[in-house]
Amino acid sequence: MSTTLFLVSVIIITALFFDFTNGFHDSANAMATSVATGALAPKVAVLVAAILNVLGAFMSTEVAKTISGGLVNDTLVTPTMVFAGLVGAILWNLFTWLFGLPSSSSHALFGGLIGAVLIGAGTAGVNFSVIVSKILLPAVAAPLIAALAAGLATFLLYKLVSRADGESSSRWFRYAQTVSASLVALAHGTSDGQKTMGVITLVLITSGMQESGTGPQFWVIAAAGIAIGLGTYSGGWRIMRTMGKGIVDVKAPQGFAAETTSAAAILASSHMGFALSTTQVCSGSIMGSGLGKKLAEVRWSTARRIFYGWLLTLPAAAAVGAVAAWVANQGTAGLIVVFVALLAGAGAIFAISRRSPVDSQNVNDSADVTINAVEKVPAGTGSQA
Repeated sequence: MSTTLFLVSVIIITALFFDFTNGFHDSANAMATSVATGALAPKVAVLVAAILNVLGAFMSTEVAKTISGGLVNDTLVTPTMVFAGLVGAILWNLFTWLFGLPSSSSHALFGGLIGAVLIGAGTAGVNFSVIVSKILLPAVAAPLIAALAAGLATFLLYKLVSRADGESSSRWFRYAQTVSASLVALAHGTSDGQKTMGVITLVLITSGMQESGTGPQFWVIAAAGIAIGLGTYSGGWRIMRTMGKGIVDVKAPQGFAAETTSAAAILASSHMGFALSTTQVCSGSIMGSGLGKKLAEVRWSTARRIFYGWLLTLPAAAAVGAVAAWVANQGTAGLIVVFVALLAGAGAIFAISRRSPVDSQNVNDSADVTINAVEKVPAGTGSQA
């Protein structure tokens, strides 16, 4: 096996590992409100989301093309830079998962790549106009539009509910949530599944194994879809608790409104090639659903922490990606050091998370959620995320 082929293989495995973390980090996007309202049992919810994530990955490749041929200059990027960017994205994903913060896996990936490319190729390696038009501007607009749409939809739905029998209408909305949550899961597959496809395609192009300007091959689409599906099925319960119970104490009509508006926004952006953050869209919709019912229902302290996480995602992942690129560019020994550091960091975060586990049994334990994963829980008090 040649050195190039070995390096490409390692990077593809790392990219699929990122895809897996994307799945469990973002599984809450589709199913948090349905689990919180009891519309779907937790295990059933993640199974449905996983299947639909895989199906969604086959629906479009426009976002993948944005990443493989638009975000960075593929004539200047090397596989080593892509590897370093993935390391930054994975570690940020795991760090925010530990604290139950629904930050953007997409922006972690973009930040990691940008930081690594800036170190390896300089400013000429990054297409800043694409970053502004297809990443930064949508990042600002998408959650605001989603919040407004969900708020209006919630207001109108509660107007209808007030004229109907409360219990029967709530039951109907729980049934409707199974459909709306499924649409979000499908949309998530079309959007986030493509991002790993784009990274693998970029690696193949920069290593000379695929022509520049071409889209992802079928095996890349299939592998990325399966990886994100497996990650989604693993649960990501810590973030699901925050989104389902920490921002708004979601009721069935609110969940239906939030999910429907999120699915519409994500599906539309995916087919236009906008690398939208599903996390930001879904979080914005959930906040909007709280405003649409009653202003006091949004827990702004949690919302502020989430917002700070959004602001930090791009620069933090870029910083890690930049450091990883500098070390990896020192040669084979540097690559090994970066890979070992990735494994060590992932292992340490997982070990810390076991001090206060959150799973399908306690994901809905309390509406008074604190984002504090490292606090030890006294015996007999239950798990806290």
